[in-house]
Amino acid sequence: MTTTQENTQTAVRGPERPGGSLAGVEPAIARSRDFLLSQQHPDGYWSGEVEADSMLEADYIFLHVLLASGEPGRMRRALAEILRCQKEDGSWSLYPGGPGNISLAVKCYLACKLMGMGAGDPRLVKCREWVLKHGGVVECNTFTKIYLCLLGQYDHDAAPVIPPEIVLFPRWFYFNIYEISSWSRAILVPLAIIHAKKPFRAIPAEQGIDELFVGGRANANLRLRMDRKSIVSWRNFFLVLDRAMHWMEAARIHPLRKPALDRAENWLLERLEMSDGLGAIYPAMLNAIIALRCLGYPEDHPQVIRARSEFEKLGIERAATEKAPEATFRMQPCVSPVWDTAHAVFALGDAGMPPGDPRLVKAAEWLLSKEVRHKGDWAVKVRDTPPSGWYFEFANEFYPDTDDTAQVLLGLSKAGDPRDRGRQEAAQRAIAWEFAMQCRNGGWGSFDKDCTKMIFENIPFADHNAMLDPPSADITGRILEMLAAYGYTRADKRVDRAVRFVSSQQEPDGSWFGRWGVNYIYGTFLVLRGLDAIGIDHEEPQVRRAAEWLRSAQNSDGGWGETCGTYDDPGTRGEGPSTPSQTAWGVLGLLAAGDTSSDSVARGVGWLLRRQGGDGSWDESDGAGWARQAQYTATGFPRVFYLAYRLYRQYFPLMALAAYRRAVENAT
Repeated sequence: MTTTQENTQTAVRGPERPGGSLAGVEPAIARSRDFLLSQQHPDGYWSGEVEADSMLEADYIFLHVLLASGEPGRMRRALAEILRCQKEDGSWSLYPGGPGNISLAVKCYLACKLMGMGAGDPRLVKCREWVLKHGGVVECNTFTKIYLCLLGQYDHDAAPVIPPEIVLFPRWFYFNIYEISSWSRAILVPLAIIHAKKPFRAIPAEQGIDELFVGGRANANLRLRMDRKSIVSWRNFFLVLDRAMHWMEAARIHPLRKPALDRAENWLLERLEMSDGLGAIYPAMLNAIIALRCLGYPEDHPQVIRARSEFEKLGIERAATEKAPEATFRMQPCVSPVWDTAHAVFALGDAGMPPGDPRLVKAAEWLLSKEVRHKGDWAVKVRDTPPSGWYFEFANEFYPDTDDTAQVLLGLSKAGDPRDRGRQEAAQRAIAWEFAMQCRNGGWGSFDKDCTKMIFENIPFADHNAMLDPPSADITGRILEMLAAYGYTRADKRVDRAVRFVSSQQEPDGSWFGRWGVNYIYGTFLVLRGLDAIGIDHEEPQVRRAAEWLRSAQNSDGGWGETCGTYDDPGTRGEGPSTPSQTAWGVLGLLAAGDTSSDSVARGVGWLLRRQGGDGSWDESDGAGWARQAQYTATGFPRVFYLAYRLYRQYFPLMALAAYRRAVENAT
């Protein structure tokens, strides 16, 4: 690597520099723009596939076996997708190339057996050996254990209690459900109903998984283990409380159970309205279907029919091809039309498409039609602010989020007539909502305000690592960029608090953690974009350190890449094979830091130009056509659940090339 001084003094104009010639950049932008426009839906929006791990297909099979439903052919194709993703060591991983995960491996093993595979199948033998080597079923997370209980494969008494009585806690009470993240509420309320009703379907012995318990299920110690390092701890307190609740369950001492179930049912039914399923996310939607059946709703009830329909819409069928000779079916964890459309509109506008282009105008009108106009869960803490904002999916009225809202406003700033009264009013409402959602420390979380009570992470059923929704630097950086686009400066005290928040979150090496994208490259690029937009001087030490970190993280091929493993081992931050989306983030971050003429930027642009396909697209797949990508670059729950948005590889490189072109033109 060259030094910072050498980097900043290196010119990039002229064809001798990789990516330095705008003669190469201009046609790349044109091809990218044309490809992205070819992906636009006739209604005006974009929606790329959202990918995740094999848990989705495994739980799909589990659900249909539990409820004796499902189309057999689709379930067989789901099984084929599960088996295609099995690792050489017999396990399954949370992201391509990652290590095996015990909960996922057990779920996939069970799905295989539920679909008729025998324990002697070589693929299951390898999985069984891996699971036993890693501690067996008792090492699985809570949600896995609860699902196993419903098929008689684990003991309810050994799984954490999720009491429906939690919905009765008043909103002023420290432990009320609005103090946990929105996605945890959507998952846990129906799961609490399931826990109370304890539905059960017996499966044949040959489909069971007793062989996955070390020493056999009869000899396994299933009880949750106390923290012996610190006997007096919140974890141990909650474990004792959990044992007390188990005793009360066994003694049938739950006087508030009926009003709790009534409240939980009403909560569930209310949030099934104006949404594409509960929370519009896979686990909540699955739990809601089971919960409705537990509450006595028959299969032909409109609520059950609608809940099933929304769930099945997440599925994607693919016919056999030469590259992938077996037809497969897989589930998406959600859909992303608002998110993708907002980014696509911004990228196209930034790349030079005029705001009045009919395709951008149609996209802007579609986005405006999705503005939230009803109060949702967020209003529990933000009571006196009119509803606004945008959600992620086609319909999810109870759960707008600050990140989507900021990106939609950025997109709208590039499309349509800025003097349009309806658009102006929507922007004013949304910005007021964003400011109302600002947390005490100056940053922004995603769905809720000040969702930061760390004590909730010690609850036994909190092992999905996402009970809270604290402010994050990446979201705050995006909101700063949006506010600057609408004329706000650091003279506004709320903006100044946000700047001070992101400054306080910078890592010692100059990077920023990425909560919603992988990982430090994502967080660093968004914060730098926000600081640059709001007017922070490029010579500020925090900006210079961040730029130096990005340069140090660049791969030898000129690109940038980082794996999901950096959440488990931060010491590997910035390490991973180059990808189009992460390379674009690296280039965008350096440009936002004022580094417009270094060899690092030129090499990053050159990498994007060399990797662009003839049709203007970029590819991150593993070579099997529609198969899961070689790298996941988005984050659901750090260390637990990761994502890949298929359009990331298209609109982020376009943004990077457009920003580079602008920097070169401004320098001449």
